[in-house]
Formats: sequence, structure tokens, C-alpha cells
Amino acid sequence: MYNAVAENVLGTVGTVCWCIQLVPQIIRNFKVKDCTGVPPMMMFLWAASGIPFSIYFIGTDGSIPLRIQPQLFTFFCLISWAQTLYYSPISMNRTRLAILISLFVLVGVGLETGLIVWLRPLYRRDIKYPMLIVGIIASVLLAVGLIPPYFELAKRRGRVVGINFVFLSLDSLGALLSMLSVVVGTFDTLSIVLYAIVLGLELGIFSSQITWYFILGGRRVIKQEQAEKRRLEDEKSSTNEDDNDYETSTHNSTEGDVDVVDSSLMGIETVAPSPASKSEAA
Repeated sequence: MYNAVAENVLGTVGTVCWCIQLVPQIIRNFKVKDCTGVPPMMMFLWAASGIPFSIYFIGTDGSIPLRIQPQLFTFFCLISWAQTLYYSPISMNRTRLAILISLFVLVGVGLETGLIVWLRPLYRRDIKYPMLIVGIIASVLLAVGLIPPYFELAKRRGRVVGINFVFLSLDSLGALLSMLSVVVGTFDTLSIVLYAIVLGLELGIFSSQITWYFILGGRRVIKQEQAEKRRLEDEKSSTNEDDNDYETSTHNSTEGDVDVVDSSLMGIETVAPSPASKSEAA
């Protein structure tokens, strides 16, 4: 049953989730300076999907939130993609990274401008299939972007590494709410399929982590890692204390030598023993 209020509320909240979902992942990458387990191809495909999404929503005269959402999504995807290339394990140099990102932006802006100018008049004349193709391309890129994480899961027996679960939860929530907004509003099969695929793939990532943790011995592995981390921290602390003790003793010894030298410099002379004293000593 059509419900305009529910459609707007669910669609707005879902759009907000899909605008900011990558922020926790970006913060996590920046803090640890390591993107192991976060596939660069995933972020590239998502950033690429933002281009046809922008063309589709602007070309079909979508609402302002729908026009803004792909721009923000692409922006955050670009940041995250740059992080996966700049931080380990890839560690690309800054010059090459800047050139790569600049080329992507230039191509994206060119495609958006050219295709919107070309396809929008066709859509307004009720020739809709070109825009439909653009929407399908965007949906496929977004869904395929969730395939690379499964290769990372396969490397680690299902363990999720590097991917922030707050990010994943926001993205899944955005897909769910957006799908519900279509169900209670204007039904669109293409949107339903897209949201369902995204939600299903992300639930698969959650399931993989849960299976690894509870069934495949993940708890034991994490305890061992924590114990090893504490041991290394204790060793480092002990080494630092030994170094400090050595520096202190060296400093005290040096001060003693300086005192002797200072005494001689102050005119304190050492009196040589007299011959009589030598004979008595003999």
C-alpha cells in the first residue's frame, strides 16, 4: 500500500546513512595507518558507481537529496580509496596517487557533464531507456564492489580484517531503509534488486565474522594475539627501563670525571710524597 510519509521518512534516513557510512572507515584507516583487509578495488568500484548514479538522479530530475547523495558518496569513496593505496600494504607514493585521483575526478566530471546534457532532454521527451541503462550500470558497479571483500575473507578463514563494523552497519541500514521506502512507496523493481543484493552481501560479511569467531576458534586466536601484544609491550617497557638505567649510570660516571677535572682546574694540587716518606713506606 502506498504511503507517502513512510516513503519520504525511510528514504531520507536511508539516504543519510548512505551519505556518511564511510566516515567511520576513513577515521579508522587514518588512525591505524594500515588498510590490510580493505580491498582498494572495492572502494574504486564504489567511487565509480557514484558517477552513473549522479547522472541518473540528476538526469531524471530527482529530488535534491537524491542528487546530493551520490556526490557525497563518491567523495568519501575517493578518500577511502586513496587511503587504501597510500597506507600499507600498498604504500603508493604521493605523486602517483595524486595523479591517479586527479585523473579519476577529471574523467568523472567529464562523463557526468556530457551524459547529463545529452540524456536529460531524451528523458524529458519520454525516451527513458538510456537512463535505465545508466542506472543499471551504477547498480552493478555498487553490487560488484562488495565481491572483493570475500576474497579477503577467504585468505583468513572468514575473519574480517580492516573493515569497520560501524561503517558496515550504517551501509546495511541504509540499504534496508531504502528498500523499505520503495516497498511502501513507488515500487521499483531495479531499486529493490539493488538494495537486496547489497544488503545480502553485507549480511554475508557479518555472518562470516560470526562464524569465524564462534565456530572456527576466533576467540582463541584473539586471546593469543592480545597475550602476545601484552608480552611485546612488557618487553619494550623493560628494554626502555634498562636503557634509562644505563643512561643514568653513564651520566653519573661522567659527572664524577668532570668533578676530578674541575678540581685540577680550580688549582688543587696533588702533593708528592717526600723522600722520607718513601723510605718509611719501604
